Amino acid sequence: MPPRFADAAAVRAGLAAVDYLCDDPIAGVVYLADRLEKPVLVEGPAGTGKTQLAKSVAEATGSRLIRLQCYEGLDEAKALYEWNYKKQLLRIQAERGSERSWDGISDDIFSDEFLLARPLLEAIRATDPVVLLIDEVDRVEVETEALLLELLSDYQVSIPELGTLEANQVPLVFLTSNSTRELSEALKRRCLYLHIDYPDVEREKQIVLTKVPGIAESLADQVARVVRSIRRLDLKKSPSVSETLDWARTLVLLGADRIDAELAVQTANILLKYQSDIAKAAKELAAADGVSPDLSPAAAAAG
Repeated sequence: MPPRFADAAAVRAGLAAVDYLCDDPIAGVVYLADRLEKPVLVEGPAGTGKTQLAKSVAEATGSRLIRLQCYEGLDEAKALYEWNYKKQLLRIQAERGSERSWDGISDDIFSDEFLLARPLLEAIRATDPVVLLIDEVDRVEVETEALLLELLSDYQVSIPELGTLEANQVPLVFLTSNSTRELSEALKRRCLYLHIDYPDVEREKQIVLTKVPGIAESLADQVARVVRSIRRLDLKKSPSVSETLDWARTLVLLGADRIDAELAVQTANILLKYQSDIAKAAKELAAADGVSPDLSPAAAAAG
Protein backbone atom coordinates (compact mmCIF):
# COMPACT_ATOMS: atom_id res chain seq x y z
CA MET A 1 0.00 0.00 0.00
CA PRO A 2 1.20 3.59 -0.59
CA PRO A 3 2.93 5.48 2.22
CA ARG A 4 0.60 7.10 4.73
CA PHE A 5 2.75 10.21 5.21
CA ALA A 6 4.89 12.19 2.74
CA ASP A 7 7.35 13.28 5.44
CA ALA A 8 7.65 13.99 9.16
CA ALA A 9 6.04 17.41 8.70
CA ALA A 10 2.97 15.67 7.24
CA VAL A 11 2.81 13.51 10.36
CA ARG A 12 2.77 16.60 12.59
CA ALA A 13 0.13 18.28 10.44
CA GLY A 14 -2.03 15.17 10.24
CA LEU A 15 -1.92 14.58 13.99
CA ALA A 16 -2.54 18.26 14.73
CA ALA A 17 -5.66 18.04 12.55
CA VAL A 18 -7.06 15.43 14.98
CA ASP A 19 -5.93 17.43 18.04
CA TYR A 20 -2.82 15.41 18.88
CA LEU A 21 0.10 17.80 19.34
CA CYS A 22 3.39 16.02 18.83
CA ASP A 23 7.03 17.10 18.72
CA ASP A 24 9.64 16.36 16.07
CA PRO A 25 10.95 13.10 17.61
CA ILE A 26 7.45 11.60 17.70
CA ALA A 27 6.67 12.72 14.14
CA GLY A 28 10.01 11.38 12.91
CA VAL A 29 9.55 7.92 14.39
CA VAL A 30 5.98 7.59 13.07
CA TYR A 31 7.17 8.61 9.59
CA LEU A 32 10.00 6.07 9.64
CA ALA A 33 7.71 3.33 10.96
CA ASP A 34 5.42 3.92 7.98
CA ARG A 35 8.22 3.94 5.40
CA LEU A 36 10.28 1.11 6.89
CA GLU A 37 7.19 -0.98 7.75
CA LYS A 38 8.50 -1.44 11.29
CA PRO A 39 6.52 -1.60 14.55
CA VAL A 40 7.01 1.15 17.11
CA LEU A 41 7.64 0.37 20.78
CA VAL A 42 6.43 3.38 22.78
CA GLU A 43 7.59 3.60 26.39
CA GLY A 44 7.13 6.26 29.03
CA PRO A 45 5.20 7.15 32.17
CA ALA A 46 1.51 6.30 32.33
CA GLY A 47 -0.77 8.97 30.94
CA THR A 48 1.66 10.69 28.57
CA GLY A 49 -0.29 9.94 25.38
CA LYS A 50 1.21 6.64 24.24
CA THR A 51 -2.11 4.92 23.56
CA GLN A 52 -3.61 8.12 22.18
CA LEU A 53 -0.79 8.34 19.64
CA ALA A 54 -1.90 5.09 18.00
CA LYS A 55 -5.55 6.16 18.09
CA SER A 56 -4.73 9.53 16.57
CA VAL A 57 -2.56 8.03 13.82
CA ALA A 58 -5.49 5.76 12.91
CA GLU A 59 -7.86 8.73 12.84
CA ALA A 60 -5.45 10.92 10.88
CA THR A 61 -4.90 8.26 8.20
CA GLY A 62 -8.48 6.99 8.03
CA SER A 63 -7.32 3.55 9.16
CA ARG A 64 -9.21 1.02 11.24
CA LEU A 65 -7.87 0.69 14.77
CA ILE A 66 -7.51 -2.87 16.06
CA ARG A 67 -6.56 -3.00 19.72
CA LEU A 68 -5.13 -5.84 21.77
CA GLN A 69 -5.31 -4.89 25.45
CA CYS A 70 -2.64 -6.89 27.24
CA TYR A 71 -3.02 -8.32 30.73
CA GLU A 72 -1.51 -11.02 32.88
CA GLY A 73 -2.77 -14.38 31.66
CA LEU A 74 -3.35 -13.31 28.04
CA ASP A 75 -2.81 -16.35 25.83
CA GLU A 76 -2.77 -17.37 22.19
CA ALA A 77 -6.53 -18.02 22.12
CA LYS A 78 -7.29 -14.41 23.09
CA ALA A 79 -4.45 -12.69 21.22
CA LEU A 80 -3.98 -14.66 18.00
CA TYR A 81 -6.63 -17.25 17.13
CA GLU A 82 -8.61 -20.22 18.35
CA TRP A 83 -10.78 -22.87 16.77
CA ASN A 84 -14.56 -22.77 17.08
CA TYR A 85 -14.82 -26.04 19.00
CA LYS A 86 -18.60 -25.98 19.33
CA LYS A 87 -19.05 -25.55 15.61
CA GLN A 88 -16.47 -28.25 14.91
CA LEU A 89 -18.32 -30.65 17.24
CA LEU A 90 -21.61 -29.97 15.49
CA ARG A 91 -20.01 -30.72 12.12
CA ILE A 92 -18.54 -34.00 13.43
CA GLN A 93 -21.95 -35.01 14.81
CA ALA A 94 -23.60 -34.11 11.51
CA GLU A 95 -21.10 -36.32 9.64
CA ARG A 96 -21.69 -39.29 11.96
CA GLY A 97 -22.87 -42.26 9.96
CA SER A 98 -21.65 -40.82 6.68
CA GLU A 99 -19.13 -42.58 4.50
CA ARG A 100 -16.56 -39.80 4.77
CA SER A 101 -13.17 -40.73 6.24
CA TRP A 102 -11.79 -39.04 9.32
CA ASP A 103 -9.09 -37.43 7.19
CA GLY A 104 -11.76 -35.78 5.08
CA ILE A 105 -13.70 -34.57 8.11
CA SER A 106 -10.49 -33.33 9.78
CA ASP A 107 -9.54 -31.30 6.71
CA ASP A 108 -13.03 -29.83 6.75
CA ILE A 109 -13.23 -28.79 10.41
CA PHE A 110 -9.69 -27.34 10.44
CA SER A 111 -10.49 -24.88 7.69
CA ASP A 112 -10.96 -21.14 7.62
CA GLU A 113 -14.70 -21.56 8.25
CA PHE A 114 -13.98 -22.72 11.81
CA LEU A 115 -11.17 -20.27 12.61
CA LEU A 116 -11.86 -17.46 15.09
CA ALA A 117 -9.45 -14.59 14.40
CA ARG A 118 -8.34 -12.58 17.41
CA PRO A 119 -6.79 -9.07 17.15
CA LEU A 120 -3.30 -10.07 15.93
CA LEU A 121 -4.57 -12.38 13.19
CA GLU A 122 -7.40 -10.00 12.32
CA ALA A 123 -4.88 -7.19 11.75
CA ILE A 124 -2.77 -9.05 9.18
CA ARG A 125 -5.79 -10.60 7.40
CA ALA A 126 -7.49 -7.24 6.94
CA THR A 127 -7.65 -5.87 3.43
CA ASP A 128 -8.33 -2.29 4.53
CA PRO A 129 -5.69 0.00 6.12
CA VAL A 130 -5.16 -0.92 9.77
CA VAL A 131 -3.38 0.47 12.82
CA LEU A 132 -2.68 -2.31 15.31
CA LEU A 133 -2.35 -1.20 18.93
CA ILE A 134 -0.79 -3.72 21.32
CA ASP A 135 -1.43 -1.86 24.55
CA GLU A 136 0.60 -2.34 27.75
CA VAL A 137 2.66 -5.19 26.36
CA ASP A 138 4.76 -5.21 29.54
CA ARG A 139 1.80 -6.77 31.40
CA VAL A 140 2.02 -10.13 29.60
CA GLU A 141 4.34 -12.99 30.49
CA VAL A 142 7.52 -13.60 28.51
CA GLU A 143 5.97 -16.73 26.93
CA THR A 144 3.06 -14.68 25.56
CA GLU A 145 5.44 -11.97 24.39
CA ALA A 146 7.12 -14.62 22.23
CA LEU A 147 3.86 -15.02 20.27
CA LEU A 148 4.42 -11.56 18.85
CA LEU A 149 7.86 -12.15 17.36
CA GLU A 150 6.84 -13.80 14.07
CA LEU A 151 4.13 -11.23 13.44
CA LEU A 152 6.37 -8.25 14.22
CA SER A 153 9.27 -9.44 12.04
CA ASP A 154 7.52 -10.97 9.02
CA TYR A 155 3.88 -9.90 9.37
CA GLN A 156 2.74 -13.49 9.21
CA VAL A 157 1.21 -16.07 11.53
CA SER A 158 1.86 -19.82 11.52
CA ILE A 159 -1.10 -22.06 12.31
CA PRO A 160 -0.20 -25.78 12.47
CA GLU A 161 -3.43 -26.95 10.81
CA LEU A 162 -3.42 -24.32 8.05
CA GLY A 163 0.21 -23.37 7.51
CA THR A 164 1.58 -19.83 7.32
CA LEU A 165 -0.84 -16.96 6.78
CA GLU A 166 0.87 -13.87 5.35
CA ALA A 167 -0.42 -10.33 5.72
CA ASN A 168 -2.75 -8.96 3.07
CA GLN A 169 -1.39 -5.52 3.95
CA VAL A 170 1.20 -4.37 6.46
CA PRO A 171 -0.48 -2.70 9.42
CA LEU A 172 1.12 0.18 11.26
CA VAL A 173 1.87 -1.35 14.66
CA PHE A 174 2.27 0.43 17.99
CA LEU A 175 3.26 -1.39 21.17
CA THR A 176 2.96 0.59 24.40
CA SER A 177 4.75 -0.12 27.66
CA ASN A 178 4.74 1.52 31.09
CA SER A 179 8.05 -0.26 31.85
CA THR A 180 6.63 -2.39 34.67
CA ARG A 181 9.05 -5.10 33.51
CA GLU A 182 11.95 -5.33 31.08
CA LEU A 183 10.90 -6.49 27.61
CA SER A 184 12.95 -9.09 25.75
CA GLU A 185 15.80 -8.12 23.46
CA ALA A 186 14.14 -10.11 20.67
CA LEU A 187 11.02 -7.95 20.81
CA LYS A 188 12.94 -4.69 21.08
CA ARG A 189 15.14 -5.62 18.13
CA ARG A 190 12.09 -5.84 15.86
CA CYS A 191 10.82 -2.36 16.74
CA LEU A 192 11.67 1.27 16.38
CA TYR A 193 11.92 2.84 19.82
CA LEU A 194 10.10 5.93 21.03
CA HIS A 195 10.05 7.36 24.55
CA ILE A 196 7.23 9.78 25.37
CA ASP A 197 7.75 11.76 28.56
CA TYR A 198 5.57 14.40 30.15
CA PRO A 199 5.35 17.43 27.85
CA ASP A 200 7.18 20.64 28.65
CA VAL A 201 5.20 23.58 29.99
CA GLU A 202 4.54 25.24 26.65
CA ARG A 203 3.36 22.05 24.91
CA GLU A 204 1.15 21.08 27.86
CA LYS A 205 -0.35 24.56 27.76
CA GLN A 206 -1.11 24.12 24.05
CA ILE A 207 -2.65 20.70 24.75
CA VAL A 208 -4.91 22.28 27.38
CA LEU A 209 -5.93 25.07 25.00
CA THR A 210 -6.70 22.51 22.29
CA LYS A 211 -8.63 20.06 24.45
CA VAL A 212 -10.48 22.31 26.92
CA PRO A 213 -13.09 24.53 25.25
CA GLY A 214 -13.50 27.99 26.67
CA ILE A 215 -10.35 28.10 28.79
CA ALA A 216 -8.43 31.37 28.86
CA GLU A 217 -4.81 31.30 27.75
CA SER A 218 -3.64 32.73 31.07
CA LEU A 219 -5.45 30.00 33.02
CA ALA A 220 -4.07 27.29 30.70
CA ASP A 221 -0.58 28.67 31.34
CA GLN A 222 -1.12 28.54 35.11
CA VAL A 223 -2.47 24.98 34.92
CA ALA A 224 0.62 23.81 33.02
CA ARG A 225 2.97 25.51 35.51
CA VAL A 226 1.25 24.16 38.62
CA VAL A 227 1.25 20.63 37.18
CA ARG A 228 4.94 20.94 36.40
CA SER A 229 5.70 22.00 39.98
CA ILE A 230 3.63 19.11 41.38
CA ARG A 231 5.41 16.57 39.15
CA ARG A 232 8.71 17.64 40.68
CA LEU A 233 7.60 16.26 44.04
CA ASP A 234 8.38 12.72 45.17
CA LEU A 235 4.96 11.23 44.41
CA LYS A 236 3.57 7.71 44.15
CA LYS A 237 1.90 8.75 40.88
CA SER A 238 2.54 11.97 39.03
CA PRO A 239 -0.39 13.66 37.27
CA SER A 240 -0.93 12.39 33.74
CA VAL A 241 -1.80 14.64 30.82
CA SER A 242 -5.39 13.35 30.93
CA GLU A 243 -5.57 14.37 34.60
CA THR A 244 -4.20 17.80 33.70
CA LEU A 245 -7.09 18.14 31.25
CA ASP A 246 -9.61 16.98 33.86
CA TRP A 247 -8.26 19.59 36.27
CA ALA A 248 -8.43 22.33 33.65
CA ARG A 249 -12.05 21.41 32.85
CA THR A 250 -12.83 21.48 36.57
CA LEU A 251 -11.40 24.98 36.93
CA VAL A 252 -13.44 26.19 33.96
CA LEU A 253 -16.61 24.70 35.47
CA LEU A 254 -15.83 26.46 38.76
CA GLY A 255 -15.51 29.76 36.91
CA ALA A 256 -11.89 30.26 37.97
CA ASP A 257 -9.82 32.83 36.09
CA ARG A 258 -6.65 32.30 38.13
CA ILE A 259 -5.26 29.66 40.48
CA ASP A 260 -4.26 30.41 44.06
CA ALA A 261 -2.97 27.95 46.63
CA GLU A 262 -6.39 27.51 48.25
CA LEU A 263 -8.11 26.60 44.98
CA ALA A 264 -5.26 24.28 43.99
CA VAL A 265 -5.47 22.43 47.31
CA GLN A 266 -9.27 22.17 47.15
CA THR A 267 -9.13 20.57 43.68
CA ALA A 268 -5.95 18.52 44.11
CA ASN A 269 -7.95 15.28 44.16
CA ILE A 270 -8.63 15.78 40.45
CA LEU A 271 -4.89 15.67 39.71
CA LEU A 272 -3.69 13.20 42.34
CA LYS A 273 -5.07 9.80 43.28
CA TYR A 274 -3.22 8.99 46.52
CA GLN A 275 -3.85 10.76 49.82
CA SER A 276 -0.13 10.88 50.56
CA ASP A 277 0.46 12.66 47.23
CA ILE A 278 -2.36 15.12 47.93
CA ALA A 279 -0.85 15.90 51.35
CA LYS A 280 2.59 16.53 49.81
CA ALA A 281 1.12 18.80 47.15
CA ALA A 282 -0.97 20.69 49.72
CA LYS A 283 2.09 21.26 51.89
CA GLU A 284 4.08 22.52 48.91
CA LEU A 285 1.33 24.91 47.86
CA ALA A 286 0.71 26.15 51.39
CA ALA A 287 4.43 26.86 51.78
CA ALA A 288 4.15 29.23 48.82
CA ASP A 289 2.41 31.71 51.16
CA GLY A 290 -0.89 31.92 49.33
CA VAL A 291 0.31 31.80 45.73
CA SER A 292 2.63 29.21 44.23
CA PRO A 293 5.79 30.80 42.78
CA ASP A 294 5.00 29.10 39.47
CA LEU A 295 1.72 31.06 39.38
CA SER A 296 3.14 34.51 39.96
CA PRO A 297 3.23 37.02 37.07
CA ALA A 298 7.01 37.17 37.28
CA ALA A 299 7.31 33.38 36.92
CA ALA A 300 4.88 33.40 34.02
CA ALA A 301 6.91 36.09 32.26
CA ALA A 302 10.13 34.16 32.89
CA GLY A 303 8.61 31.07 31.19
